Amino acid sequence: MSHASIAPATPAAPATPATPATPAVPAPISPPNDVLTAVPSLGGPRPPRASQPPMSNARMGMLMLIGAETMFFAGLIGAYVVFRFGSQVWPSGRLYLPVGVTGVNTCFLLFSCYTMHRALKSIRSGRANQQQPFVKWLTITALLGSIFLGVQGYEWVQLVRDGLTISTGMYGATFYTLIGCHGLHVLAAVLWLGIVLMQARRGKFSDHSHIGVETCSMYWYYVGALWLVLFPLVYLN
Repeated sequence: MSHASIAPATPAAPATPATPATPAVPAPISPPNDVLTAVPSLGGPRPPRASQPPMSNARMGMLMLIGAETMFFAGLIGAYVVFRFGSQVWPSGRLYLPVGVTGVNTCFLLFSCYTMHRALKSIRSGRANQQQPFVKWLTITALLGSIFLGVQGYEWVQLVRDGLTISTGMYGATFYTLIGCHGLHVLAAVLWLGIVLMQARRGKFSDHSHIGVETCSMYWYYVGALWLVLFPLVYLN
């Protein structure tokens, strides 16, 4: 009995892994012509600059300070008026206060506001020789403010010698409180102006950079205008 030869089975070839499909690259999108023309490097106009604020932070801060000081002095003036018209006997300022000397002293303070204006105008002019008149007017302003404080201090010494003190009565208490607070503000303005003057002599300010001078002038105008209210209220009642 013959046996048929059986050929061995040939192993199947391994399956070739499928090649992943390459993702389609999107075609570049060309921007519209109006976008291209808006780019400066492509011939378009430059974008507009950011608009400047209508007021700098320094000026805004100074206005807020002046507003706070105004409320403070409004309270003091209101208290003075209440005591003034609520008292049956209130001495006239002409009997105790040196009205004539204080009137001349008032002229010094008011004229210092004019010299401060001239100093600010000089630094804003942009002229080649602006530093010399600028420093000159600042020096005159500081001198006038110092004279005002000196004369007022001399008046107080004489008033104390004559017996008008803060403990004399309601009149003395309100007088020294109201006028003394204004004197402290003038002193602060003079000290501030002294710092500005030292910087001006070093050439720190120019017609494009003088915000320190502007804020100092705003405060100086304020103490001058405030005195126009206090002088007739206290001295000329």
